[in-house]
Amino acid sequence: MRNFKFMFLFLMVLSFTSGSATNYYISNGGSNSNNGLSPGMAFLTIQHAIDSETLLPGDSVIVADGNYAGFDNRSHSGTAGNPLVFYASGTNVRITSSGPLRGDGINIENVDYNVIDGFIVNNMPGSADGIRLVNGDFHVVRNCTTIGNGNRGIFTGFTDDILIENNECANSVLEHGIYVSNSSDRATIRNNVCYGNNAAGIHMNADVSIGGDGISDGFKIYGNWIFENNQAGGLNMDGIRDAEIFNNVIFDNHSAQGIALFQIDAAVPSTGAKIFNNTIIVPSDGRWGILLRDGSHVGATIYNNIILTQHPFRGCIATFGTTHLESDFNVLMDRISPAGDDPSENLSLSQWQSNTGLDQNSLVAGSFDDLFIDTSMHDFHLKENAVARDMGSSDVAPIVTTDFDGLERPLGNGFDIGAYEFNEFLVSDCDHEFLHVSVQSGTLFNRAFNITSDANLTSGTISFTAQNSVKLLPGFEAAGTIFSIDILDCSEH
Repeated sequence: MRNFKFMFLFLMVLSFTSGSATNYYISNGGSNSNNGLSPGMAFLTIQHAIDSETLLPGDSVIVADGNYAGFDNRSHSGTAGNPLVFYASGTNVRITSSGPLRGDGINIENVDYNVIDGFIVNNMPGSADGIRLVNGDFHVVRNCTTIGNGNRGIFTGFTDDILIENNECANSVLEHGIYVSNSSDRATIRNNVCYGNNAAGIHMNADVSIGGDGISDGFKIYGNWIFENNQAGGLNMDGIRDAEIFNNVIFDNHSAQGIALFQIDAAVPSTGAKIFNNTIIVPSDGRWGILLRDGSHVGATIYNNIILTQHPFRGCIATFGTTHLESDFNVLMDRISPAGDDPSENLSLSQWQSNTGLDQNSLVAGSFDDLFIDTSMHDFHLKENAVARDMGSSDVAPIVTTDFDGLERPLGNGFDIGAYEFNEFLVSDCDHEFLHVSVQSGTLFNRAFNITSDANLTSGTISFTAQNSVKLLPGFEAAGTIFSIDILDCSEH
């Protein structure tokens, strides 16, 4: 994917030496006859640390770069302040075969408070998942890559309070990139890249047929980049109540909706969703931008979204009811589908406004090229004169405080519509690979700041170049504010 963006990451500080916690080291040059307590005395396999040691809350299993067999933890939990951490210390820690008890690469089952950080788990065979977590709560899966797995990239079931962030989940053979299931509550799914999966990019299903109450509450889904998935939807929700869905970029998902809310195998419809500031583009072989089915329109609020479609007759929004639905301040193509797949029932935006009273402040999009920096390169930052600028509702402010790039909202005279606030200092280049950032005195970064491209950073006498990325940790200080973000001229490449 040749796209550049800023990604602001909340940093989990791993303290490998604090308190009474123990670090166990794993490397390809280790031996399971070692004690595992230092890099020089590392174990050979991850499973050995799980099976042979009494792993306690706060302990860490630290894995050096290399290829490893998968692992299965069914016996060791952490606690709220001291999770059990499985940490890839390099950038090339690969799980290359299934764990000992299942076909999955990583399986976490019947335990709580585990962190899986930084692993590459690709091409697990058959119906296996890359990373599977079931019957346990308060887990974290972050910074992992799961590509080409037989079933799903990341799968969870009966997992309350799970955090899934900053993962790449692609090309799942049977199903979804990320799948959170089985009456799980309070999941946070943020800043993931999900593409090329056979079904949905991110699928959430409360699954009453599997047990539990069949209802999932309190989901937050934001900052995800979801594209080129097939069937189902970019984001699919079955029985997910009161979800907050914002700042997602969802495009080119085939035979699929951008966002779909419904009831199939859940105990209730997906009511009460807050769908704010997403950028959704449906290709010609897609379905609708937002689909509200089986009563999922009840209590839904659709504000500040860009919803565009290239389909010949399906509309931006498809809903089978409007009672207790709020929709407004959106930028839309001039076609709404209140009756689903019957094109004779489609309405123009003005007809929709007149018939329902909805979307009174919404606007017709016009040309893609008038809205976005470069649609062909999937750069959906707003142009200076885009109709979406400053036209959004501030009613989203309790939930939406930044944009997809982590920039504060609003930057101008009002909230911009879509996943991005317009930034006058952001300029697109010819190939989206080289980025120059200048900062002036007085800036203190209070969150981690990643630039995921080749970059130069200068600040007075501070200057450095990174080949792959720049990470500014919390506490990095430069004088003033970021005053320019300029792409290097193509002739310099």
